[in-house]
Amino acid sequence: MSQVYSQNASFHFNTIGYLPNQAKVAGISGAFEKFEIVNQQTMKTVFKGKAQGPFEQDNFDSKVWLADFSKLKKAGSYQIKLDNGQVSPTFVVSDDVYNHAFTTSMRAFYLWRCGTNVSGEYNGITYQHDVCHANDGYLDYIGQPGVQKDGTGGWHDAGDHGKYVVNASITVGLMFYAWEHFNDKLIAWDFNLPETAPGYPQYLKELKWETDWLLKMQYPDGSGRVSHKLTRTNFSGMIMPDDDDEKRYFTEWSSAATAGFVGMMAQAARYFEPYDKVYAQKCLDAAKLSYKFLAENPEHQRFNQGDFRTGGYQSHDADDRLWAAAEMWETTGDALYLNDFEARMKEIDVKVDENWDWGNIKNMGVFTYVLSKREGRNVQLLEQLKTEIVNVADAIVIKSNEDIYRRPLGKTFYWGCNGTVARQVLNLQVANMLNPKSEYKQTALNAIHHLFGSNSYARSFVTGLGHNPPMFPHDRRSSADGIEAPWPGYIVGGGTKANDWVDVEASYSTNEVAINWQAALVYALAGFIQ
Repeated sequence: MSQVYSQNASFHFNTIGYLPNQAKVAGISGAFEKFEIVNQQTMKTVFKGKAQGPFEQDNFDSKVWLADFSKLKKAGSYQIKLDNGQVSPTFVVSDDVYNHAFTTSMRAFYLWRCGTNVSGEYNGITYQHDVCHANDGYLDYIGQPGVQKDGTGGWHDAGDHGKYVVNASITVGLMFYAWEHFNDKLIAWDFNLPETAPGYPQYLKELKWETDWLLKMQYPDGSGRVSHKLTRTNFSGMIMPDDDDEKRYFTEWSSAATAGFVGMMAQAARYFEPYDKVYAQKCLDAAKLSYKFLAENPEHQRFNQGDFRTGGYQSHDADDRLWAAAEMWETTGDALYLNDFEARMKEIDVKVDENWDWGNIKNMGVFTYVLSKREGRNVQLLEQLKTEIVNVADAIVIKSNEDIYRRPLGKTFYWGCNGTVARQVLNLQVANMLNPKSEYKQTALNAIHHLFGSNSYARSFVTGLGHNPPMFPHDRRSSADGIEAPWPGYIVGGGTKANDWVDVEASYSTNEVAINWQAALVYALAGFIQ
């Protein structure tokens, strides 16, 4: 593809490209009157249009003109050419325009694997590390000093090499939702993974790498308690995973981690059952044990950091218990779990959230309950939840349409908000299943457009993908491997304000990578692959 373009104007658009029959609008920070779309194969003009605008927004200090080329529907590679001679980066129009981005973003989880060697080639560069953290982990903090128990496997959590159950909950939850909603496309998708789960589709094979580790996080005493995390006492320096040889420990339990574990294991039992009945039963047995413990111990058990300075992931357990009950009911059909969910739900005023992350996973419980095919639900509660899901999706559509870059989260910014922009696609897809509207699909695509360049920076927020992607993420592998280009396919957190994102390694508050944001990106893209 051509890389010749002018940098005098910033072209704010999805530089990966567009689906043929969906809207295509570029924001341009620089005055122009007319534009044309040029086919990169024939160098012929295939579309002409006029500028709209300028438009302004109070959280940005620049004017933006719009070029709408939605009528361009023929597959091909194109550039936008302005009447002042300025030319955009190349973009693609095709039915499979997001396939490569999806595969790369999902393979990022394989490259995050802990307890094994990993190796992958991207753009002619091999990214690899040897076996890491083979001594995970020690039981000193749960009453057995010096005793080691197998805690290997799973994914590294973020830019650090720790492993955290609370953040795994929203991650695994979203990735199982992608399987539930789009498995007709995912079931045969090839991610070029090593053979670690014979007979499983490759997508589920990657999730099993995480659930294998999660099963090891239950206390060895058979109580059902689940350690909050498995990490060093403090973060390592910017080193490769296989150079991180300091002792790592199972920490004390928390009720949020234990409830999240129940939700994940209930999902695993359901989705793995067609491929491995014995393993699925193991997951369900583990979920029942931890659920029983939680039922007998209803008080919120906060995680005590104590000696630890690694990620806290402090979260009240109400949302986690709610989700756990929903997944247990959906997997087993047992009224015990249904009654638990409905009783908890009735106590909650705001039942569906527009803006959510690991600290509040209530939406996952709501979506599982509402989309279930099982009988026996409270009709009044069910209708109320359906209405709220649609109302929240409508609010997301409005915010997107009012934003100068069509950002579904509007003017709200905070640590990790790019992950939320991607995660809102789940809200929109669920609403579309209940009450189909073209606006829901378009707003879901607006989220993808934002992450790949339709933003104030005119840059992709995903390493190795799109125009001018992040080069210096807060990621220990990318820092320590001696390779200029960062490990590919990772979404960075984004600015905590409208204008403070910096592509700087030290900026963990705006430029880190993390599994919870990554899972949201995988879900968002999965709905639009061919």
